[in-house]
Amino acid sequence: MEDRVEISLLVDLYGPLLTEKQLKIMELYYNEDFSLAEIAELNNTSRQAIHDLIKRCYKQLLSYESKLNLLEKSIKKEKIINNLLELLREKYSINSEDYEQCKSILKDL
Repeated sequence: MEDRVEISLLVDLYGPLLTEKQLKIMELYYNEDFSLAEIAELNNTSRQAIHDLIKRCYKQLLSYESKLNLLEKSIKKEKIINNLLELLREKYSINSEDYEQCKSILKDL
C-alpha cells in the first residue's frame, strides 16, 4: 500500500489517540495535502518543528498498528467481503442493485 494512503488510513483509525494538535497537523498534511510551510505558518512555528512532529506521529501510529492491527484487520475484512460478493454475483447472477444491497449488509457486520 502506498505510504501516504496507509498513513491517512492510520490517522483515520488511530487519530483519536493523538493529541488535538497532532491530529490537526496530521490531517492537514495527509488528508488536506498542505505543505510543511503552510502548516508551519498556520501554527506559528518552523517547518522543521512540523516535520519532526509528523515523523513522531507517524512512528506512534505505526506502533499502534503493530499492537492492535486494526488496519490489517479492516483490509482483510474488505477482501473477504469483496470475494463473497463476487461469488454471489457469479453463482446467483445478482443484479447491480442486489449487489449493492448485499455489499451494504456485509459492511455492517
